[in-house]
Amino acid sequence: MPDNQYIGLLRGINVGGKNIIRMTDLKMSVENMGYTDVATYIQSGNILFSSGEKNKSKLEKHIEKGLSEQFGVNLRLVLVTPAHLEKIINEAPSGFGKEPENYRYDVLFLKEPLTSAEAIKDVSIKDGVDTADAGKGVLYFSRLISKAAQSHLSKIIQLPVYQNLTIRNWNTVTRLIALADIRVKDVK
Repeated sequence: MPDNQYIGLLRGINVGGKNIIRMTDLKMSVENMGYTDVATYIQSGNILFSSGEKNKSKLEKHIEKGLSEQFGVNLRLVLVTPAHLEKIINEAPSGFGKEPENYRYDVLFLKEPLTSAEAIKDVSIKDGVDTADAGKGVLYFSRLISKAAQSHLSKIIQLPVYQNLTIRNWNTVTRLIALADIRVKDVK
C-alpha cells in the first residue's frame, strides 16, 4: 500500500449529541488543509486521505490544530496507515471478531506516546464477560452480548487513559481497511 495514505480516527465527535460535526464539513476541512483523496466513513469521525507528509506526529498535530480551530472544539486524532491497520487486524487475538452473534468486539486505538503495555494496566475487565488483550498501539476488547450490561468497557471513560484513545467496533475497523484497499486499487 502507498506510504502516503492515512486513516485518521477522531475521538469524541458525534457521541451522545456532543461535538456534532457533519462528515461533509469534516471532509471539506481536511481538503482545505491541503490533503487529497479525502473520504469519510460513518459519523464517528473516520477520515481516509493522502498526504506527502511522512512524519505521522507532525501530520496528527497539523490536523488536530486545523480541525480544532475550524470546529471550535479540542479534537484529538489517532492516525494509522493502512499497513498498520492491516497488521492490527491480522494480529488480533485468536478468535477475535469471529462470533459476532455472541460477542461485541472493539479496538481501542491508542494515541502516542501511550503504549498498550501502559493502557492495559488501567483497563479492568469483568470475569466471564470481558476480555482485553494488548496489541501494537491498540487494545482488543470483547464483551459477551448476553451480559453486556455488566461489561467494564464503559468504566474506561472515567479513567485518565481515556483521553488518549479512541474506540472503534470491529466492523468499522475491517471496513476501513477494505475502503483503504479499494482506494489503492482505484489509484493503480
